[in-house]
Amino acid sequence: MRHFLYTFLGILLLAASPVASQAARVKDVTLIEGGRDNQLVGYGLVVGLANKGDSKSDQVVRTVANALQRFGINLQGAQLKSDNVAAVMVTADIPAYARAGTRIDVTVSSVADAKTIQGGVLLQTPLLGADETVYAVAQGAIAVGGFLGGEGGVGGATVQKNHPTVGIISSGALVEREIPSTFVRDNNVELMLLNPDYTSAARMAQAINQEFPQSAMAKNAATVNISVPDDFKGYEVNFIARIGAIEVDPDVPARVVINERTGTIIATSNVRVSTVAVSHGTLTITVAKTPKVTQPGPFSQGVTTVTNTTQVDVKEQAGKFGVIEENPTIQQVASALNALGLTTREMMAIFQSMKRAGALQAELILN
Repeated sequence: MRHFLYTFLGILLLAASPVASQAARVKDVTLIEGGRDNQLVGYGLVVGLANKGDSKSDQVVRTVANALQRFGINLQGAQLKSDNVAAVMVTADIPAYARAGTRIDVTVSSVADAKTIQGGVLLQTPLLGADETVYAVAQGAIAVGGFLGGEGGVGGATVQKNHPTVGIISSGALVEREIPSTFVRDNNVELMLLNPDYTSAARMAQAINQEFPQSAMAKNAATVNISVPDDFKGYEVNFIARIGAIEVDPDVPARVVINERTGTIIATSNVRVSTVAVSHGTLTITVAKTPKVTQPGPFSQGVTTVTNTTQVDVKEQAGKFGVIEENPTIQQVASALNALGLTTREMMAIFQSMKRAGALQAELILN
């Protein structure tokens, strides 16, 4: 645990060092309005699962029967066995400017009770957008990052790694219809910040204006509007490439993120703490029950009895009291807390108490 505290202090020192405050390219911290991805989804069948597929259900039987009818094969539901088939949902993201014939990755997930889709092949599946229009078609062999084995062995033991009911098909879908995208409207381009912030937007507009005078204006914390200069009319792609290479120093808000499930604490370099005194002490109560067996004497015709002996142990560590000065840097805060010899969970509790006391001048996010 002490190793973790030193590691945590090192991370905070790195976050507060001048090296961490490096400029980023505009293209790395923004998106262009009109150049967004779109989500696709489809319902299909995976075949060839070697008795690992869905159990016989009306949903799967009807799906298989409908698929076979396309090939002129008509079967009654009672004649179908679906152990080698699994009903799946297929999802994908189609990127902006994807043209017909472009290949995209898809994710395949079982929707019924198939044990695994490892080794299966997805049959041709239309992928629809939110407007119920088919934009791509998926098909191919599935790669599963796990396995299921040993079922039916001695004792019925099974071995499972990761999730064998979810897999991917790399470049498994062909784009059939292009989604129109317009990134220049009325001779203007709008950049959307990935992390909206008024200071970052203002700095970005200023940096762009240094390269292209009087062309950029920060509309709000999330949007920077840019007018395309006359020299770049008809060459908007070249202009956007020039804009994307401009470096800007985005502002980082004061924020402490605590994940209690994993014991992770992340703090930005702008975190400040007002004058506050921190006292820490630990009380540990241990209750242990020990069984005690009592044997009767020889020829006494007694009965062996078992009684429990209860022992209570109370340990209290002496409280430590430390004062954190006015508006210290995050490394000074970490040094003060580490000096108290805190565990990860105790450090989380102190950060929360600081926030409730109004001493922590930062946003506190609990996950």
